[in-house]
Amino acid sequence: MAAVQEPEHLRVTYNDVHNLIRASAQKIAEFKPDMLIAIGTPHAFGFFPARVLRTFLKHPSRKGNIPIHAIGLSLYESLPGMTAEQIGAEVIRTQWLGPESGKILLGRRALIVDEVDDSRKTLHYAITELQKDVERELAALPEAERDAKRTKFAVFVVHNKLKPKLASLPAEIPYYAGDEIEDVWLDYPWEAQDIEEHDRLAEEAKAKKRQAAQRS
Repeated sequence: MAAVQEPEHLRVTYNDVHNLIRASAQKIAEFKPDMLIAIGTPHAFGFFPARVLRTFLKHPSRKGNIPIHAIGLSLYESLPGMTAEQIGAEVIRTQWLGPESGKILLGRRALIVDEVDDSRKTLHYAITELQKDVERELAALPEAERDAKRTKFAVFVVHNKLKPKLASLPAEIPYYAGDEIEDVWLDYPWEAQDIEEHDRLAEEAKAKKRQAAQRS
């Protein structure tokens, strides 16, 4: 029996993430988000990128910081009541904006933040369900007021994997990615137990890549 090949790993450091966000912030600022929605899943973590991004989106004309809200979604985690078929195939909501999600979103420019766009299933679910919440609230308003109150959404991911996606996003929604990468296994620093060893291995891999580039 052939041995299962270990997938290629890309170790990402806190500095890597910080610098990718800093490089993306100017473009994102053109969208003028007034709220950030960080996606948290068992295998993805939008909270840290959202907090760093907020630093770079500060503007003298705005009083206070852009608020960060959180939603929890699970695609690969086994939760009580889930079947084996659901794991990896169905997005499960574990945390939301609250019972009045639509009211929170009305009239806002909401930027959804995640660490990686892999299959795109999680992002598709988040956009679809948040838009449903908004539409329910809009339906209760006079028709003449609805366009002004319609929420504008955009998406930012630190990494977008260049691979066939299993879901899509609406074409009119602005999409920003800090970096476009091959379909590799991403090791983020917030998943590491030994951060010094994580950073050492990340730097070692970068050095090997530089040496290979010099030889070519």
